[in-house]
Amino acid sequence: MLNLVVCIKQVPMVSELPWNPKTGTLKRELAEGMMNPACAHALEAALQIKSRHGGKITVVTMGPPMAEEVLYEAMAMGADHGVLLSDPAMAGGDTFATSYTLARTIENQCPDFDLVLCGCFTSDSETAQVGPQLAEELDIPAAAYVEQLEIEGRMVRMQRISDNFLEIMEIKLPGLVTIMDRVYAPRYPSLEGLMQAYERPRIKILSAKNLALDANAIGQEGSPTKIINVYSPTAEKKNVVLKGTAKKVVDEIFNKYGEKISSAMGKDLKKM
Repeated sequence: MLNLVVCIKQVPMVSELPWNPKTGTLKRELAEGMMNPACAHALEAALQIKSRHGGKITVVTMGPPMAEEVLYEAMAMGADHGVLLSDPAMAGGDTFATSYTLARTIENQCPDFDLVLCGCFTSDSETAQVGPQLAEELDIPAAAYVEQLEIEGRMVRMQRISDNFLEIMEIKLPGLVTIMDRVYAPRYPSLEGLMQAYERPRIKILSAKNLALDANAIGQEGSPTKIINVYSPTAEKKNVVLKGTAKKVVDEIFNKYGEKISSAMGKDLKKM
């Protein structure tokens, strides 16, 4: 029987959201949320491990109260328990503060865990840092960008592609693995699963006080990353009208823009 922990995140469904200019963070409450795609693949990996080896799956997420939705979705898919970390003091934390908060939660709620699974990155930031930092906080071995894995006794055997080479690795349990979003296609929640998830809710909602977290190590207070400025890049266009015969226009194009064209094509136009 394996004790599996899957860290998931609710991310906005849209690619652009208003920013809070004072904090430099997204106004997540203005958009509908969904389970981060890579996290869904990590959950599917856990569900397949559970079906082969038995055990239980605890899903953990951090966010506002609306993030509880992804925990219900995870339990409808087959997870056993959910933990929501929701506290204004945790808001705005960078990956360092987030990994600290998740680590203390896992130690508190799942002290006998065997394997922690995370998505390789999130669609709203793509830092790919929380998984490795979480492993460091928990002081356990870890492997990132894993395509496939199998449990053999107290060992995890994994495959991943790195620099176009297939790597086969092993780590001892307990450990942490971040899952790529190409192999473990997430299943759809069944009607029975949805009914069970909402009829028998198994979600704990915890605050920083519940976990006795250091107030100086969570949220923006505990984040060494400082956002200096937030802005949306703008693309500028300039129209140029060339007149004359076809030969004159082509010659003028090469004279004015030959170097840029050569760079884009990867060829020296002067030698063609």
